[in-house]
Amino acid sequence: METVQVRASRDYPVRIGRGLLDRCGALLAEVTAARRCCVVTDSTVQALYAGRVMESLRRAGFEAYLFAFPAGEQSKNLATYGEILDFFAASRLTRSDCVVALGGGVTGDMAGFAAATYQRGVDYVQVPTTFLAASDSSVGGKTAVDLPAGKNLCGAFWPPRLVVCDCDTFDTLPPEVFADGAAETLKHGLIADAAFFRRLREENIRGWLEQAVRRNVEIKAAVVAEDEYERGRRKLLNFGHTLGHAIEKCSGYTVPHGHAVAAGMVLITRAAERLGHTPKGVLEEILAANRQYHLPTECPYTPAELYEAAAGDKKRSGDSIDVVVLREIGQAETLRLTMEGLRKFTEVAL
Repeated sequence: METVQVRASRDYPVRIGRGLLDRCGALLAEVTAARRCCVVTDSTVQALYAGRVMESLRRAGFEAYLFAFPAGEQSKNLATYGEILDFFAASRLTRSDCVVALGGGVTGDMAGFAAATYQRGVDYVQVPTTFLAASDSSVGGKTAVDLPAGKNLCGAFWPPRLVVCDCDTFDTLPPEVFADGAAETLKHGLIADAAFFRRLREENIRGWLEQAVRRNVEIKAAVVAEDEYERGRRKLLNFGHTLGHAIEKCSGYTVPHGHAVAAGMVLITRAAERLGHTPKGVLEEILAANRQYHLPTECPYTPAELYEAAAGDKKRSGDSIDVVVLREIGQAETLRLTMEGLRKFTEVAL
């Protein structure tokens, strides 16, 4: 087991290894005095891992209660969030207890937001079971639910007490779900570490998954330590996301997050190259990487459809929005666009 320490308004460790689900109770007991907890998961993860986690918690002396919701982004809404809060109340959860988010990014976002707001905040732990969640969404303290108007529009910054990444859980992921994690991994290399990106292109990531997760967490932790509340440098983590979130919304959330971000990185870089913000050749590198990891290289929506979806993005500020572009592989910067500028940018991208 390896550990990356995240420095934030409340510091926390990220434990990375194999076989950690059976140790999560003992690991949780190291960081909290709580002895009662509510485990939140989805229907898919419940069948795979909930029993092991509940048993681990009980062995460590926790009184544990389980809530499961239907798997999928479609459940990431205010109705499910309300059901989670009701479950906490019915379980008589108090501020001296804790929440365990067991699953992918949807679970982590919703359970974290419920923990942030129930009784004005209770401790929670992230136990990601997907490559995407382990490498990205479980770290950084962002929690949210979707609204009909857009993705993650209702949320809070609420750091976990602990993140436990058991890389064995990736073995049960369908190839397309594993590819979602590869998309965010490529993104981290593209914005912050050219050598990491090159290794992702040259070596089969399956052979060094724990190292890849660790490097993802290190990159994100460094950004969060500098800018926890996304007022500056943390915006760079949104490379591909402005149009990626628009693709998700246009698809009715049938296109998964990682695939949408991968397509978003292509669109943003195509426009940035054509407009002179990114040097020629970077787009071809991204296209090749996406093909390598079975990620999309095209977008089925029109510029008008994407613009309308992107106009409601939470990163919009008044009549402007920040779009992340690459200066080169391994270095990124934000580009402030007016909304009309975003419209033209989207047209150029397509």
